[in-house]
Amino acid sequence: MQRITAIVLFLVSIPSVAQMVGNRTHQQLSKNRSLETSLFMLNHWTPEFDLHKENALAAIYHDVFSSEKLADFHDLLADSAYLAWLVEEKLLLLSGPVWGSVSEDGADLWVRTAKPAKVEATVVDQGSSRVFTASSTDINTDLSTIIPIRGLKPGKSYPVSITVDGQPWSGAFPLTLNTLPKGEALRITFGTCFHRWGLGNRKLVHQILDRKPHAMLFGGDIAVQDRRDQIGMHRFDYLMRDLFPAWRQLTSQIPVYATWDDHDYMDDDLSGIPEGFTAADRSAIRQVFTHSWANPGYGNPVKEEGVYFKTSIGEVDVIMLDNRFFRDKESGAFLGDEQMDWLEDQLVNAKGKFIILSCGTMWSDYVSNGKDSWGVWDPEDRERIFRLIEKHRIPGVLLISGDRHGARVFRIPRNSGFHFYEFEPASLGGRYGPPATDPSWQTQLVGVDNTYAFGEFTFDTHLADPEVTFRLIREDGVALYTLVLKRTELTPP
Repeated sequence: MQRITAIVLFLVSIPSVAQMVGNRTHQQLSKNRSLETSLFMLNHWTPEFDLHKENALAAIYHDVFSSEKLADFHDLLADSAYLAWLVEEKLLLLSGPVWGSVSEDGADLWVRTAKPAKVEATVVDQGSSRVFTASSTDINTDLSTIIPIRGLKPGKSYPVSITVDGQPWSGAFPLTLNTLPKGEALRITFGTCFHRWGLGNRKLVHQILDRKPHAMLFGGDIAVQDRRDQIGMHRFDYLMRDLFPAWRQLTSQIPVYATWDDHDYMDDDLSGIPEGFTAADRSAIRQVFTHSWANPGYGNPVKEEGVYFKTSIGEVDVIMLDNRFFRDKESGAFLGDEQMDWLEDQLVNAKGKFIILSCGTMWSDYVSNGKDSWGVWDPEDRERIFRLIEKHRIPGVLLISGDRHGARVFRIPRNSGFHFYEFEPASLGGRYGPPATDPSWQTQLVGVDNTYAFGEFTFDTHLADPEVTFRLIREDGVALYTLVLKRTELTPP
């Protein structure tokens, strides 16, 4: 334990993460998957982090999650160091609360308890209280549960309190449910690649909160870092995610939606069932993911495959694809037949004024020669999607993506003269990546690198010709780029 603390103190003395991502030092750090790296992140972003909690995390890491490939919360609950920590800290929740699946009349609330428990949420509504309950947590759900809260009024803010087995829980930040408004502009923030390098960035989170978005979309590479089939370490990384005060503040105030990409799926550029891995490994990774978010759905619930879903946020349809689970090296299929059929059905039957279509990796082929994305793997199915949108004149489609660190916007030209627009703020972690721009990328609209930034769509759906405004916003609040598009401009001829 003394060795770990000494390493952490040494790491804190080296240049900050923000400085490190300006050169290639971060590449060396990213290869270090040890406890010390995770603790360094917590100490960097949270200088007040409690040393006693740090020691407890080290014990949990060594005794449980790193000691066994399939370590789970049953093993955690049998660990004496963990049980002692619960008593000493009087812990009720390990993780959360996290908001998700917001609507005009409510939202879902995700939590992970410190031990199996019954959780209740009390909502204060015009002086009266309403209590909402969920299934009790247990080891089969990694001690997580989701409380559906419904029956509220649009465009209102409701204070919410939580009890765990009847004991009141209190967090560092006030817990508030903001229902979606009617007849007002809708704002959705988005981005990818927090990794562990940006999860604790309070400056960035405060800028997001200051924009007062109604929801935020995470396109992958958010918390887990290259854990492959070490299922226990997937679980540990999600626990680490939920210790960052910035993350807790963000997700306790804004509903979030998430999918994965390569690093939080398995490792860099891995997908499907790579050589040396099994279908059971893939299923176990998916199970951990589904118990760590508050998404409205996860792929095919009957077959328990994939994490894709479709939802509506006001008058905006959101389709988040899974470009990892089904990828097949032999056929080149990017999404798999079932997800492709599902996607076509969702696009043709979409009712929203706009459609946000999310993919973890880039739709275009400009950056890194399309490395690990559609152009290398499956240009045929990408063309199939684009032609479907054009054939049915599906309006308002906005492509969002990630993976290639940095932030970029591209127009994707079509033979008809129509253009798709791709927005790729893979900059939540501020990490160094491929070139931000290139003279040969003639349809690029903007590109930045080595910068903490997030994307934002503001939708005004009540105009005669509805419009969306995109902004790329730096951590200091400066809008690096703004683009206004009307729905007619996003409708194929």
